Amino acid sequence: MIELIRERDRFAKLLGIEIVSAGEGKAVTRLVIRDEHLNAMDMVHGGVIFSLADLAFALACNSRGVPAVGLSTTINYVKAGKKGNTLTADAREVTLGKKVANYLIEIRDETGEILALFQGLAYRKQK
Repeated sequence: MIELIRERDRFAKLLGIEIVSAGEGKAVTRLVIRDEHLNAMDMVHGGVIFSLADLAFALACNSRGVPAVGLSTTINYVKAGKKGNTLTADAREVTLGKKVANYLIEIRDETGEILALFQGLAYRKQK
């Protein structure tokens, strides 16, 4: 599933999101912020930050060979990102059940400061 996501996530490619790593229950994605990622207030658009985290979530919850889809997600923005920043989303599995799994994704800038916290609940489908 990870290779399928890597090859076919056209929206992530459009944004320029890089997959740094993906393994059992975890993933890291990265994005260098460009002018087109900014909103009208010259801050990183919330949708861009969400998309960076969402890709890490998708990779982590699909990392065990069982197709999974998002049931619910929440994001809390705590600091604005700026043009030129490199943002990283680090996803880790918090709980893993037969049908449902929970993930926490921390989005940080290159200084290590947290910009946002994303929580995702995934439904694990049958193989």
